[in-house]
Amino acid sequence: MIVSRLLLLGVLTLLAAPASAELYGAQGAMLANGMQVVAIPNHRAPVVSHMVWYRAGAADEPPGKSGIAHFLEHLMFKGTPKYPDGIMDEVVARNGGDQNAFTSYDFTAYYQNIAADRLQLVMEIEADRMRNLVLDPKGVDTEREVIIEERRMRVDNQPAAILDERLDAALWLTNRYGIPIIGWEAEMRGLTREDAFEFYHRFYAPENAILVVSGDITLEKLKALAEKTYGAIPRGGAAAVRKRPTELAPTANVSVSYADQRVRQPQWWRKWIAPSYNVGDRKDVYALSVFEEIVGGGSTSKLYRALVVDRQVAANVGASYDPNTVSHGTLSISLSPSPGVTPAQAQAALEEELAKILKDGISDADVQKAKDRILAGLVFAKDSALGAAQAVGYMLSVGLTLEEIETSADRITSVTADQVRAAARKVIEQSASGTAVLLPKTGA
Repeated sequence: MIVSRLLLLGVLTLLAAPASAELYGAQGAMLANGMQVVAIPNHRAPVVSHMVWYRAGAADEPPGKSGIAHFLEHLMFKGTPKYPDGIMDEVVARNGGDQNAFTSYDFTAYYQNIAADRLQLVMEIEADRMRNLVLDPKGVDTEREVIIEERRMRVDNQPAAILDERLDAALWLTNRYGIPIIGWEAEMRGLTREDAFEFYHRFYAPENAILVVSGDITLEKLKALAEKTYGAIPRGGAAAVRKRPTELAPTANVSVSYADQRVRQPQWWRKWIAPSYNVGDRKDVYALSVFEEIVGGGSTSKLYRALVVDRQVAANVGASYDPNTVSHGTLSISLSPSPGVTPAQAQAALEEELAKILKDGISDADVQKAKDRILAGLVFAKDSALGAAQAVGYMLSVGLTLEEIETSADRITSVTADQVRAAARKVIEQSASGTAVLLPKTGA
């Protein structure tokens, strides 16, 4: 499964809660072999979500091998001597569970949802394939065709995806975030069994992995089970170094467009390179999280009211901000022009409204309302075992600590209107941006 940079919108807003309250109550420990172990207790039902996160994704691929992280994700289900191809799925299903995996730029994650009394079983399965993966050459060839077909479905058959891929390539230049997670097709066709094993042996080791279990579990019980299963795997060496650029040379803003006969309604979007938890001023991250809610948080947001309700130049408008990255983050705004309105006209209206907002359009009341909306969305944050495991694992995998995750409420609640305006201006007025325009194609 491919996960974009905008994985889990909930994660982007799981950064606030009543002051001094814990978001998840996550508790952590470390095994002797370097594997991080995290429990998120929730005893409402006798079920757990078991996840293993590897600190390796598409941005860690060798040059010319785009798609190998996602390809390996698929191949990890091909089995081991103990659990041959197909047996893993069968065993998990026979015990009432389900499993899947996903790949992004900075991580690859594998998970099972299952009854709490079957937790040791899935831990044994996952630990086994961390060390004993078997790849039959014919199976590798078959799975290569599967991921190429997946690319056709997800990219080639989706005009917006085609354009977004081109936009990222132009915006990010030499940063690995400009290469599609699924890979370029020409390079995907050249991926080999040896490439998969090289990536596997480099990154799939306990010191490069995080175990997160959410649900009917305690840290004491989880650590004991982890020591029996994952703890038996010897350390592979030092944890892999995340090689990401932290500085970008000044670049011109870029604009790309694409016309396709499959497009019925024009679309417009813009991305700015923005601060993340690892690059830039971390105070700006909290301010931009509030800014995202103010300008694009649904039908009450400032841009929606200005462009959709009042000026009626857009059918919809939204914003998103992703700081959960090892390198730079992104701030994005998208809209669909109203019938009869060109993308250029909608863009001009958006830029005009943004200028007003940045100048004097964010009040203390706006900031407080945005915080209240974020807090309201957190009421049931821990109810989903898988959702909690995903959110915590996602942030841990890009370098945050449990303490930073659990106490981020204090930082969010202290954000001021001046900080929101300053952080937004820094990104929108000074950072490199990329604009995409998707158009219907007329004629033959």
